[in-house]
Amino acid sequence: MINKDRYDENKPLDMHNLQFDIAAERLDLEAWIVEKIKQPRREFSVRFPLRYDDDHTELLSGYRVQHNTLRGPAKGGIRYHPDVDLDEVRALAGWMTWKCAVVNIPFGGAKGGVTCDPSKMSQREIERLTRRYIWEISPVIGPDMDIPAPGVNTNPQVMAWIVDIYSVFKGYTCPSVVTGKPVEIGGSLGRLKATSRRCVRIAGSSNAIKD
Repeated sequence: MINKDRYDENKPLDMHNLQFDIAAERLDLEAWIVEKIKQPRREFSVRFPLRYDDDHTELLSGYRVQHNTLRGPAKGGIRYHPDVDLDEVRALAGWMTWKCAVVNIPFGGAKGGVTCDPSKMSQREIERLTRRYIWEISPVIGPDMDIPAPGVNTNPQVMAWIVDIYSVFKGYTCPSVVTGKPVEIGGSLGRLKATSRRCVRIAGSSNAIKD
């Protein structure tokens, strides 16, 4: 029997582990399988300098966690937020693995982020941040390996910068490195509103069931 008191519901990684442990217990998974698919397959932590518009420079921390790639390339967003840390990214990457598996699409789970406060940054600073962060993780992402997407405080413009700098890294144009990019460079129609529409439909379905 799982002791839920061991987990802190305010910590994303604790909640991820609790949910996994409950599912593993109900499925009666063997111990080695539990260890294989509970922990991330790969983790990347990077430190890089960002020059701000006032010419001062600060070292920022960035992360990319590839939780699982057994079903296909890893898939998951990038977030820019002051609370981003490795444990949060680990949890989000794991949840991406479960989401892709539940809807039966050929992707694994990943997530990335940078610890920063974009609400206090100019557009030029966010662009410089994006280009430097992606340059640091470029060796471990790509259409056949790990495909980033928008997340908290990132958007199609950020994805466009990612396409640009990743293409420089590879030496040829590679728009398929991300999803959620502008339609003008190969993005999908409706992608920007897809998440909110999904929430509305789920809420509508829940109300219909109650009625």
